[in-house]
Amino acid sequence: MRYHNITKDDMLNGDGLRVVLWVAGCSHCCKDCHNPITWDPNGGVLFDEEAKAELFEQLDKSYISGITFSGGDPLHAANRLDVRNLMEEIKTRYPNKTIWLYTGDVWENILHYPLMKFVDVLVDGEFVADLKDPKLLWKGSSNQRVIDVQKTLAQTDQTVPVLHCRDYS
Repeated sequence: MRYHNITKDDMLNGDGLRVVLWVAGCSHCCKDCHNPITWDPNGGVLFDEEAKAELFEQLDKSYISGITFSGGDPLHAANRLDVRNLMEEIKTRYPNKTIWLYTGDVWENILHYPLMKFVDVLVDGEFVADLKDPKLLWKGSSNQRVIDVQKTLAQTDQTVPVLHCRDYS
C-alpha cells in the first residue's frame, strides 16, 4: 500500500479528534474531487513500519478518538488487503478507538468484504459535484451516506444500512 499523508488531530473526517491515513489509489475519479493527487495507486510513498509507528504514536494518545481511512480509496484493489490487515491490528491494539472509512463504493456492493467487521462508520458513495453541499456533516455530497457499520451488520437484512446517529443530511 502507498499513501500520501497522515493527518494528526483532524476534526473534519469523522467524530472527535482523529488521525487520518490518506491512501493512494482511486478508480472513481469523481469530477471536482478534493484530492485528485491520490488517484494514482503508484503515487505517494510506501506505507512502511515507520509510517505505521507514526499512526500508532497518534493512536496511543488518549484524546484521539480513532483513525479514518481516506484517500484515494482505501478499498481500491491496491489497498484492500493492506487496509484490512492494518484495521485488524488497530482493533486489536486499540479496541476502544473507532475506525472510519471513506470510499466511493456503495454499501450494497461492499458489505460482504471481510474488513467491514473492523469498520465502525462508513462514508459511502462517489462525490457528485452537482450534489455538493458544504453544510453536510462528514460528507461532500448529499448522495453519500454515513453508515453505522456494526449496527447494520447486526441486522437480519444487512442490505439496509443504518445511518450513523449524527448524520444530519
